[in-house]
Amino acid sequence: MRTTTAAVVPERGAAYALTELRIDDPRPDEVLVRIRAAGVCATDRSVQHGHIPVPLPAVLGHEGAGVVEAVGSGVTGVVPGDHVVLSSAFCGKCDRCMSGRAALCRDAARLSLCGTRDDGSRTLHRVGEDGPADDISCCFVGQSSFATYALAREVNVVRVPKEVPLELAAPTGCGFMTGSSAVLDMLRPHPGSSLAVFGCGSLGLAALLAAKASGCATLVAVDVLDSRLELARELGATHVVNGRDDDAVAAVRDLTGGGADYAVEAAGVPALGAQAVACTHTLGRVQLQGAPPRGSKLELDWSLVSAGRRVGGGSMGGGVPAVAVPRLLDLYLAGRFPLERLVTTYPFEDINRAAEDSASGRALKPVLLMP
Repeated sequence: MRTTTAAVVPERGAAYALTELRIDDPRPDEVLVRIRAAGVCATDRSVQHGHIPVPLPAVLGHEGAGVVEAVGSGVTGVVPGDHVVLSSAFCGKCDRCMSGRAALCRDAARLSLCGTRDDGSRTLHRVGEDGPADDISCCFVGQSSFATYALAREVNVVRVPKEVPLELAAPTGCGFMTGSSAVLDMLRPHPGSSLAVFGCGSLGLAALLAAKASGCATLVAVDVLDSRLELARELGATHVVNGRDDDAVAAVRDLTGGGADYAVEAAGVPALGAQAVACTHTLGRVQLQGAPPRGSKLELDWSLVSAGRRVGGGSMGGGVPAVAVPRLLDLYLAGRFPLERLVTTYPFEDINRAAEDSASGRALKPVLLMP
């Protein structure tokens, strides 16, 4: 057992506090990773402010990347020194996991949010305290990577090429995978087709880049910030629409000759979800990937769906980490997915500033650099 510096959320709405904790040695199926970078995601903010139920105090973070420090006796897929990305929690044993649909694992929600290992034990402990006195929730989305060390099960670890900077690899475990997989795994647009993205944050721009890599001929980016629309154009959008100034649905339908073939909602705004559906033609396919607060309602004209449109969603964009992460990094190494354009780095001790910049939109994808 060793010590780790972790960012602890002590109570609902509180700032992160860097705290020295003890971390377990890896069990037979676990991998101990020295975290070198971790992305900051809207899901972390939702837990911090009580919108997603996780027992507090807790160590959050679910876009970790680093170097394998030690492995359990049963681990065969990685060795110390390997570079890895930590991704979503899934059991690896249920019918969905076994059929290649790990993003829809039957046990994913409990494994991600319960604050302990599957058997109720904890991986993180307060220094000088043992057993029942421990109160730190861990294993957040299978990792709790806002720390200098993290434990993850082998099934949730993906080995990545060492030539990829870890600060760019880290967000491929969640945000970038979600946006790209929504396109590559769920929508699967055909070359020459049209696709609209509503919301040009990191998730939406990842979807845009995936659509470009798929050969879409018409790519329409919709946002209310001109700076993000300009970046979308630089990354491959053929048209941009400021939804604050223009009727986005009418604009997209006009630009695509009567309606887009595909659309992605990537901002978590229910009104944009309805617009994403309405902007497609009658055989259009729509992926809702934003994450609004629980209980949010999507209001649609019934006839939009009954006419033939298909509307879906899917955790992690339906992507399987072992497939989606290497695919993204192959595209990056080929110069087709410029991850560096989406990332802003922060020292670990500036985690609260990074979280604020994520919430305000000042940074598309903040990534923490661990010492």
